[in-house]
Parts: sequence; structure tokens; C-alpha cells
Amino acid sequence: MDGIQLEVLWSNLRSVVTEQAKAMQRTAFSPVVRDAGDLAYALFDERGRMVAQAETGTPGHINCLANTGGYLAKLFEGNLYPGDVLITNDPWHGAGHFFDFTILAPIFRGGAIIGYVGSTNHHVDIGGIGVSAAANDVHEEGLWVPPAKLYERGQLNQLLNDIILRNVRKPDYVSGDLSAQVGSAKSGGDAVNEICDRYNLPNISELADEIISRSEDAARKAIRACKAGTWTGETRFDIPNGKVVTLRATVTVDNVAGEVLVDFTGSSPQLDSGVNVVLNYTHAYSTFAVRSCLAPEIPNNAGSLAPIKIAAPEGSIVNCTYPAPVAARHVVGMYVPMPILKALYNVVPDRVLAEGPGAVYSMQVFGKDREGVPFISSQFSFSGGMGARATKPGPNATCYPTGIGATPLEILENESPVVFTRRELRPESGGKGRSRGGDGQAVEFRMNTDRPWLLNAVTTGKAYVAEGLAGGESGAPGYFAVNGAACEANGKVLMQPNDLVLMFTPGGGGYGAAPADREQI
Repeated sequence: MDGIQLEVLWSNLRSVVTEQAKAMQRTAFSPVVRDAGDLAYALFDERGRMVAQAETGTPGHINCLANTGGYLAKLFEGNLYPGDVLITNDPWHGAGHFFDFTILAPIFRGGAIIGYVGSTNHHVDIGGIGVSAAANDVHEEGLWVPPAKLYERGQLNQLLNDIILRNVRKPDYVSGDLSAQVGSAKSGGDAVNEICDRYNLPNISELADEIISRSEDAARKAIRACKAGTWTGETRFDIPNGKVVTLRATVTVDNVAGEVLVDFTGSSPQLDSGVNVVLNYTHAYSTFAVRSCLAPEIPNNAGSLAPIKIAAPEGSIVNCTYPAPVAARHVVGMYVPMPILKALYNVVPDRVLAEGPGAVYSMQVFGKDREGVPFISSQFSFSGGMGARATKPGPNATCYPTGIGATPLEILENESPVVFTRRELRPESGGKGRSRGGDGQAVEFRMNTDRPWLLNAVTTGKAYVAEGLAGGESGAPGYFAVNGAACEANGKVLMQPNDLVLMFTPGGGGYGAAPADREQI
């Protein structure tokens, strides 16, 4: 396959997955997908290897989907027919908690499977206690859907669909978002067949092999260009129940084999709190951190992910074992890149960024409005500041590493009686340095109700700050208060009608010593 032909076909595949992901996002019902973009979409070959991902989505979802797609393809091998659509939200084989549904559909051509299209989207509710760290085991956290056929030969599995919708508080949102995933899967498969028709291809096997092998070769070449060695990074942070978590990552660069090993030995053990992380999610954000530093220009697929190996002791907080609670796995999972970046500072100091505050501050409200009508909001999140880079400041109020957007306040106020009275940047909350860390933000809200209501809040980084790098200063800590009094947020808290909630999200760390004779970057 010559270079021009490959580039034309590769561009076609990228267009398909990106267009279908955006269509899925536009047709979704919930703000967490439609506005925040908490999703992933990808194309797989007939062997279940991820070939191409959409340009939109989160690294945690897409790199988990890379493994889930292969798992489902193998699990149902020999038992798939045109019109079948697979579904699961298994935390250990999916994206780490029940809220993330993966949909995978085979692409048939001439009676044979030539590939799969799939998506992983965060859903607004899955029953249980919500996005909370308060559960003692995973079964308190909602509905567990094992790998199954949501559609069989084009017919909806009505019982499974009814079970899902009967167990959630927002069935219209969940049903609408699942329909968007199923519709985009069907359209994506049709689009791949159209490419085969247009270019007279019997299947995409040769094309997939070429893309994946070239991606792997390029990734190994980039790793071989780095100096060999072993380095360790460590980060510590507080979680909603006030405990402190340590993540330690030992990174080994083998520039002979062209491989990188990230070993989390020495990290905290799993907890009786819903912040535990499954290995699949740890793998997703570890590979993202390594690739973004060593080979950011190479397509993210099975090939470029192959040279990066992840190890973590079973029973650790980044490789938790059943039945560990995992609903708020993002609290720890979004800190996974931080020790890796500290270790990679010894390899590519100009490409890493200083530590950021990791997890977003996420909120969900439950109750009844002034007319007595029940409400539940989508999960709404507010980011801290990103860590600074060698030559650029850290972006303000930007969520690294997930990259999800902030749902507009008008949307949030429209779906529930929440009233935001303040939202602004926190000046000077980013750490000083040659490059400044990004500033966090101040957010204040209350509920327009005359009845008690429930707040489900997940906050971190109030006791431990995001550290600066290479002489940069640390960012400001976070702060969470109700009616002016600082408090812990862990699980659902009963609130009164006039209660005012205030949060200050943390700032990112600075990079390099602050210059005395000129302005910071």
C-alpha cells in the first residue's frame, strides 16, 4: 500500500469516527455527554484492535475502550450476527465504574465481520448512591450490566432495556444517550462499508495492519530516541474522607526494545471508599501520559499503545480487586499521570508539565422543587488550574488529564432548580514560576426550593497542593464550604433550602524558578 493511498484511506477512517462521535454527542440527551463531551468513539478491526479514535473524547474513556473493544470481540467470537449490538458497564473490563456504558457493534460485509465500531459514554445516573466515594463495596453503587446483547439481529432486548431504565433516576436521559450510542454505531458501520465500496476493498484488514504496524514502529522509534534508565515519581493528595493517597510510579525506558514500563509498586492499598481505580483505567491514563510526552504526533491506536506496559500490585488503589467500590474512581485516576510526569522530567524535561490538582470538583443535587416535583441534576464539574509547561503557563480552570468541558451554567439551571450566584477565576491561585500554573476558579450556588435537598459532592486537594516543578512554586489548595464554614464532602449530605455552597478549586503548580528581572510567562 503506497503512502498516498494509505493517507487517503486513513483520512477517510478518521473522518468517519470523528463525524460519528460528534453526531452521537449532538443527539445525546444528557448535558454530561452533549455539553461536557464525556465520551469516546473508535473503530476496531476484525480482531478487536483499535485502529482509529475520534478527535473528541477523553483519554480515560478512549484508552479504556481500546481494551474493552478487544475483550467484547473475543468474548462473543462466533456468536455475532448482523444487527447485533453489545453492551456492558463492567468496571473491571470497561472504564472503571458503572456510569460508563460501552456499546460495540460488528460491521458485516459479504456475510463476514470486517471490524467493529464502539463508544463509551458517561451516563447521568445508574441508580445506587451516585458519583460518590461513600460506598463500602461496588454493589452499593448501582446497576451492573455484564456483557450482553442490547440488540440481537436488529431487535431490541426489551427485558434488558427495561431493567436498565427501571433502575435509574433519569430514564429519559439514559435511554436517549444509549440510543445515540446505538445509532452512531450503526451509522459508523455503514460509513466503513461505504469506504470499502468507494475504494473497492473487500475488508479493512490490510489497511488496519498497515496503520497499526506503522503506528507501533513510530512509537518504538520515538522511545528509542530517549535515554535509557529508570526513574521514580511520587505524588500525594487528600481524598473526600480526609485520607491521604500516595501514587508512586517507577518509569523504565528501554531504548533497545523501544518500550516503556510504568510500575506503580509502592502506591497506596485499595480503600473502603469509592475512589479505587481498576487497572484498565490506570492503563488508560498512564499510556496517555507517556504518549503525550514521548510520541504525541503518532495516532493513538493499538499499535502506538503496544510499547507501553503498565504494572500495579493487585489490591493497590490503582489495581483494585472486586468488590472494591469505584464510583468516584476519577478522584484517584486523574492523578495517575502526575508521578509519571515527574519521572519523565528526567527524560524529556521540556515536554512534561508541572503537577495539577488532578480530579475535578464534581457535584450532583437531588430533591423536590417548590412545586414538589422531584429533580436530580446531571453531574456537574468544575476544574482547577493545569500545571505549567516549560515555555507556557498552565491553562486556567482546565481539566487535565481528562479534558472534559464545563457544562454551561444556563444548561444546569434549566435542568434543576440550582442557582449559581458566582463563578469566576481565582487570581494568583496558580503557582509562581518561570511559567505560572493555571488558576483555579470560585463557584457558588444555592437551590431554589423551600424543601431540604441532598448534595452529593466530591472534592480533593484541600490539604495537599499541586507541586511546582524545576523550582516552580505550588498552586493554592482547594476549599469547600457551606454557609461560610469549611467542611468535608463525602457522600450525600442533607442541605436546607437557604444553604449556600462555595468551592474554590485548586491552582496548578508553576514550572521553573520565578525570574527576578522579568515577568513570568
